[in-house]
Amino acid sequence: MSFSSFRFQQEKALVRVDFNVPLDANGVITDDTRMRAALPTINHILATGGSVILMSHLGRPKDGPTPKYSLRHLVSHLQSLLPGVSIKFVEDCISEEAMQSANSLRPGEVLLVENLRFYKEEEKGDVAFAEKLSHLGTVWVNDAFGTAHRAHASTAVIAPFFPKEKRTFGLLMEAEVASAERVLHTAEKPFVAIIGGAKVSDKILIIENLLDRATDIIIGGGMAYTFWKAQGKSIGNSLCEEDRLELASELLQKASSKGVRIHLPVDSTIADKFSADATVTNCESYGIPSGWMGLDIGIKARTDFKKVISTAKTILWNGPMGVFEMKPFQAGTLAIAEAVANATDKGAFSLVGGGDSVAAVNQFGFSDRVSYVSTGGGAMLEFFEGKILPGIAAVQQAG
Repeated sequence: MSFSSFRFQQEKALVRVDFNVPLDANGVITDDTRMRAALPTINHILATGGSVILMSHLGRPKDGPTPKYSLRHLVSHLQSLLPGVSIKFVEDCISEEAMQSANSLRPGEVLLVENLRFYKEEEKGDVAFAEKLSHLGTVWVNDAFGTAHRAHASTAVIAPFFPKEKRTFGLLMEAEVASAERVLHTAEKPFVAIIGGAKVSDKILIIENLLDRATDIIIGGGMAYTFWKAQGKSIGNSLCEEDRLELASELLQKASSKGVRIHLPVDSTIADKFSADATVTNCESYGIPSGWMGLDIGIKARTDFKKVISTAKTILWNGPMGVFEMKPFQAGTLAIAEAVANATDKGAFSLVGGGDSVAAVNQFGFSDRVSYVSTGGGAMLEFFEGKILPGIAAVQQAG
């Protein structure tokens, strides 16, 4: 059942959100994107006569309850995002107090329970813990795409404790799944995948899966140099996974046999050290001198990649083109962001996902000029590797 057709009147909606937001040393939220992403789901439930019990993790607490990882830090900001709504907080997620607080919630009210990961049973996918959580609500709503690839108690194991008609995706999860499925299963061609980041080993499975779907695959970031070295080229001191050279070579051969065009950066912005104050120049990617390293795609590569992207009808972008956090090495990622935005303006469907590429489109101000920005880093990666995500399967499974 779709979220919008779900009837929440008099229901207590137990909503798994991803409020794993960054906090500074004083416990102040530095980026509330994930909280704002959950607002449409929360507001819809409240507006249609339901109450909301929010559950989430925050950080990676190792030793049970830890003040710095308490969701209490989020309460005042959540109140500012939901003005006029009564928001309660309870210092546990399965205690008698938590159950009573949930039970006494009135329609239009919100309860935030304490960090799920204060219990080790959450990440272990403990069935008894999941059952206790299920007693907090009458309906289970999974709106946490960022954790959909984890078979944790609150993200998947909890599902059978609600009948199928009492569990649903939230609006964020629905949009994430619809966007990802559109790119993976019904992509209009030409389909250009832009894969960046440091390591080939992190992206092997996604590249292999895309070889059956994409028209063109652009490879940038540190991983490009492993592909160049696999072809016997000189890459200087650039990042290289020596144990993945054979694999890189195999991927290039597979792409060729399937008629998929692989685009590597023909030139690079190179530096004499990994630093923002390094000496920087432009050089062919396959002839980088010893003592120098490629830290961004070069001038010609930017032009080449922009041309490929401009022809696309579907675009998937996962991973930056260089060390964009340092100003001398951000031109490549900026050029790609601009090209993706321009192609989207001309009617392409573009999905940007993966922490660094999302940070890049936000930093460069292009987030409102792409079709969809995914909130799930690891989850999106695993989806495009062709894996079944437990958090999605849990909502969709029968019984």
